[in-house]
Amino acid sequence: MSDDQPTKAGINPPVFYPSVIVIGILVVFGALMPDVANSFFSGMQSWLIETFGWLYLSAVGVYLIFCIVLAASRYGQFRLGPDHSEPDFSYLSWFAMLFSAGMGIGLMFYGVAEPVLHYDNPPTGEASTALAARESMRLTFFHWGLHAWSVYAVVGLCLAYFSFRRNLPLRLSSAFYPLIGNRIYGPIGHAVDVLAVFGTLFGVATSLGLGAQQVNSGLNFVFNVPEGITTQIVLIAIITAMATLSVVLGLDGGIRRISELNLWLAAALLLFVLVLGPTLFIFQSLSQNIGNYFSSIVDMTFNSYAYTGDEDTDGFMSGWTLFYWAWWISWSPFVGMFVARVSRGRTIREFVLGVLIVPVGATFLWLTAFGDTALHMIMADGATDLVGAVNESTSTALFYFLEQFPLTWLTSVLGTILVVTFFVTSSDSGSLVIDILTAKDGSEPPVWQRIFWAVLEGVVAVVLLVAGGIGALQAASLASALPITIIILIMAYCLYKSLSVEAIKQDSMRSVMNTPYNVAGFGAGGWEQRLKTLVSSPRRTQIDSFLKETVEPAMQEVAQQFEESEMATQINCEEDRCYLRVEHGAEIDFVYGVRARRFTAPSFYMGALKGEPPGSGKGREHYRAEVFLREGGQQYNVVGYSREQLIGDILDQYEKHLHFLYLVR
Repeated sequence: MSDDQPTKAGINPPVFYPSVIVIGILVVFGALMPDVANSFFSGMQSWLIETFGWLYLSAVGVYLIFCIVLAASRYGQFRLGPDHSEPDFSYLSWFAMLFSAGMGIGLMFYGVAEPVLHYDNPPTGEASTALAARESMRLTFFHWGLHAWSVYAVVGLCLAYFSFRRNLPLRLSSAFYPLIGNRIYGPIGHAVDVLAVFGTLFGVATSLGLGAQQVNSGLNFVFNVPEGITTQIVLIAIITAMATLSVVLGLDGGIRRISELNLWLAAALLLFVLVLGPTLFIFQSLSQNIGNYFSSIVDMTFNSYAYTGDEDTDGFMSGWTLFYWAWWISWSPFVGMFVARVSRGRTIREFVLGVLIVPVGATFLWLTAFGDTALHMIMADGATDLVGAVNESTSTALFYFLEQFPLTWLTSVLGTILVVTFFVTSSDSGSLVIDILTAKDGSEPPVWQRIFWAVLEGVVAVVLLVAGGIGALQAASLASALPITIIILIMAYCLYKSLSVEAIKQDSMRSVMNTPYNVAGFGAGGWEQRLKTLVSSPRRTQIDSFLKETVEPAMQEVAQQFEESEMATQINCEEDRCYLRVEHGAEIDFVYGVRARRFTAPSFYMGALKGEPPGSGKGREHYRAEVFLREGGQQYNVVGYSREQLIGDILDQYEKHLHFLYLVR
């Protein structure tokens, strides 16, 4: 492609165009023949439930077990990035983005509605009893708990690991590298990414459709805005425009700030319910809900109601559990990639604990505060009209609930704003993810492409609403989730395989194989020179000289010997680093580098011995020449090494690399 076409500079044609074509055909089909589309979606949903319901249940159970085992194993110590990397975002920003992208609109839509609906119409047992109330919260926790976030965690881990630690593109296809190698850049990899685009778009469109209905209900409740498809289409257009602006501003400029706004608004509404609601009952029921959830988690995970087989349980599975599992799976490329994008630098254990525990804990508190308060109103306060209101329209459940409190107008406005901001966060995050999937490797997606996908998400949401409402949204989620379910299972296997190899590499690195030269003597200058080097605080000019006069010549000598043995080598020296690469063909290449790293000078730096106190402001920049391997920084300093000593260190690391290659054969 020529340079005079900048608008197409970021496109990855094998992913972009097939995605647009497939989605375009479905949009045109739904827009021109809504009745036929509605019938098609309904039939497809029934077929998917009957044929593949067991697969959704089993797969989500496997995802959760995989995450727990991975975090508890030795693999949990590996960092999602080079060994020296640090997190890009604070815990507060990280948790805010996790929560907003993963659950936002759904919690606003179902936080009150689902417990009340299960209480009034449980899958088994008698309705409208204390037991039905307890079971309703257990089922709600099940649908919104660890299983949902385990789907996101598996995808996020795979993407973050292969992208940030193995330097592959941030795409689902990259996780297949241990199986197919460089063919991830061919038709197989492109097909995986097209499926990810499809699943992401329809998963986000499902949430946008639900969000539009609830925003419409909130505006009708507060400002008497008429409810209907026309109003919802206008709302989707307005909020999609807001999401488009956010995605144009980027991750830090738009998405992070809206996510943090979501967190504070949600906290304010939650605190309002906790304080003015039945506070003691909320916290008593929270502990009991958590206990019920964990005591029955294994049974619920694999319970398909195979031995009942009646209409009530079949309807419950299709309308609730399987819809949720399909919804989470169809969202997983979007949320998983987004979570991966904001989790660079964290360890696998930290990632799993953060993704599973923190959002789930906040979700459980939210569901208990809103769901159990609604049940308390019905059972203790006699607000039975709330049951009828929820059955009539789940999108208005939150606002009928808030009507039972003082300051109804204010809290309803706050709830509507919160739905809008969650709406915007879901749309802009989804657009950012699709941009990455459809852009060239390492290329910044062009602005027009970000706008295109943000607008297309809104268009798909409108078409699904027109073609069948919530039924069409559910069917779209189930359909898009089927291929992704299998893809995630393969990704989990590839991640485990790659981590196993890396663990072997770590073991080989710990093997004691130092050359006799490095363990004997102190080199030129004796021990006095070595001590002086250890307590000194080198300036940048000294490190630059060391790289030029010692490191680069040492690497050249080693490279010359390798080339005489007919092994290809590369030396790359830049302003603050030098790297030596020894190519091993189909095996993993050996990489040894030395980089200048800046720190605050320690209090015992040599300047103090020369009459420069640490508080004087002089010499506060301290530099180290640290060794970097393929896995990242090794956190040891080689300043003061002679050329021969540095060659000895290169050979030490190379010998460990050969031992690693031997172990993985």
